[in-house]
Amino acid sequence: MADLDKSKIQAVAQYIDEVSKQFSTGKATEHSYRPALAKLLGYLLPKFTITNEPSRIQCGAPDYIIAKGKGATSIPVAFVEAKDIGDRDLDGNRQHKEQFNRYKNSLDHILFTDYLDFHLYENSEFINSIRIAEIRGNKIAVLDANIPMFLEMVAHLAESMPQKITSSTKLAQMMAAKARLLAEVIEKTLETDSEKTGELAGQWKSFQKVLIHDLTERQFADIYAQTICYGMFAARLHDDTPDTFSREEAAALIPKTNPFLRKVFQNVAAFDVDTSIAWIVDDLAETFRVTDMLKVMKNFGKATGQADPMIHFYEDFLRYYDPKQKKACGVYYTPEPVVHFIVNAVDEILKSSFNLSDGLADTSKVTVRQTSNLYTDNRTKDHKKYETREYHKVQILDPATGTGTFLAEVVRKIYSGMENQKGAWQNYVEEHLLPRLNGFEFMMAPYAVAHLKLDMVLAQTGYRAKQDKRLRIFLTNSLEECDHDTGTLFAQWLAQEASEANLVKRDTPVMVMIGNPPYSVSSSNKSAWIQELSETYKKNLNERNIQPLSDDYIKFIRLGHYYVEKNGEGILAYISNNSFIDGIIHRQMRKALMETFDEIYILDLHGNYRKQETALDGGKDENVFDIMQGVSINIFVKKKQGVILY
Repeated sequence: MADLDKSKIQAVAQYIDEVSKQFSTGKATEHSYRPALAKLLGYLLPKFTITNEPSRIQCGAPDYIIAKGKGATSIPVAFVEAKDIGDRDLDGNRQHKEQFNRYKNSLDHILFTDYLDFHLYENSEFINSIRIAEIRGNKIAVLDANIPMFLEMVAHLAESMPQKITSSTKLAQMMAAKARLLAEVIEKTLETDSEKTGELAGQWKSFQKVLIHDLTERQFADIYAQTICYGMFAARLHDDTPDTFSREEAAALIPKTNPFLRKVFQNVAAFDVDTSIAWIVDDLAETFRVTDMLKVMKNFGKATGQADPMIHFYEDFLRYYDPKQKKACGVYYTPEPVVHFIVNAVDEILKSSFNLSDGLADTSKVTVRQTSNLYTDNRTKDHKKYETREYHKVQILDPATGTGTFLAEVVRKIYSGMENQKGAWQNYVEEHLLPRLNGFEFMMAPYAVAHLKLDMVLAQTGYRAKQDKRLRIFLTNSLEECDHDTGTLFAQWLAQEASEANLVKRDTPVMVMIGNPPYSVSSSNKSAWIQELSETYKKNLNERNIQPLSDDYIKFIRLGHYYVEKNGEGILAYISNNSFIDGIIHRQMRKALMETFDEIYILDLHGNYRKQETALDGGKDENVFDIMQGVSINIFVKKKQGVILY
């Protein structure tokens, strides 16, 4: 036996001797043995960094990180979770089931140990177990025959690498598992910060102030985890040198067309990452490093048969991450035929009802007189200062843009009409398309996906950005009034995003409102602004229960109603819950819509499970979504004259 092997065997014997001394006192806990195991692993793996930080462990991380290399460039390759000596649940079948399953599913290589018995799992599968010592009375005795097998297990860990990922399903599962673990660590970090003075707590408060006022710790943890996952996903899609991929490199690779995601990712996951989560962010980066993105995206499109794999990839991710959240947030992709129909209908109406021969591709402009400042003259009443500004006439807004499906279809529609003018396309996008496409989304992951989708769709048309001009998709709550003073926030990148979204809310003359707003009768959108607007639909109703009029879909219709009315003309084109068509309590809503809009087109798609309707041929009445509530396509047109009801 080589002298090196002898020294390693001796190191294990010394480790057991130290553990035995602690155990024999009768006062030792699982924490008492940690330094001894860290010392042993450090000796057996001299080219690796062994990390054991109590502050990190309190936040739900495994007890030890085994990272290849030294310093900032080290890469996590394995993890160790330790329990007290004599703990017989090292396979996680009883009291540790939830925790162990979480680690098995999210970490490629992990050892579970009671300091004497070591159980190795790789990619969720049990590999082997080795017991190197046993309890004899009040002492620990080494099992010499098992030491060589233990050394082989540790040597195997030193050679561990993440599994190569070529499947979109596998990537979605791995991203979701790591995001769940990351969210739990973040939530526990916030809980342990009782004074709420840490970096994470400051960011949570910033999100509450600017974006979601009733945001809980768990909801923030979800946003944060999904931000990191999709920020890294976006970066990896743009990486030409995957062998060197890291969280630091990811921060530089996120497209500059999304400055907010770029800044927020740099803040939360790269240069100023909170120490409690750095280990899992690095582990996630390693997963992306070994992912063949070309195969993942190529195979995914073939597997689904869908033209838009990005949406379905996000749906897969959310299904694995939290299927309940998917349902609660109304995250259901709009079927492509529906999106295609609505976009084509808007294009046709712009041509026929507004005499815009180019429809959605129109480049005409309008001059708008706006309030630029409000000041007070001490001698007189308040005065408004006005300025004029030029905008493109056909400004388009999807107020619940989700993954950007409708805006992407608008791009495709316009491009299809300009295929014979490809030489003009580059300048057209810069000067006449990007300034007109607006989207609002308040969930972080779909917001990131929407940016990715628009980037990809534009690239497919041959467009190449000449400058780092952002896409006009903003992280904001559409149902809240623009905040005239975002203030000085802990996170300035969030304030900047809010400010730019406010410019659209306050100043942009939106002519086309388009999309698939969420449906939720138990709406959590209760800002005074949208509730006051919604009173228009509740006026003089003498009904016992008008709660359904507070459904999110009705608030979004009222929002579109407001924008078009404010603009003086325009189109509201949604697919939505269809209960407003004939509901008794919706009569004021119908009246208000008829008073404002000149043309009303409604295509009732039915599909209400509770009504038990049947198709015209007597067959099953199926919904275009996997929901119980019926839906309809609604197109409301406001011109300058007359009322025509269809």
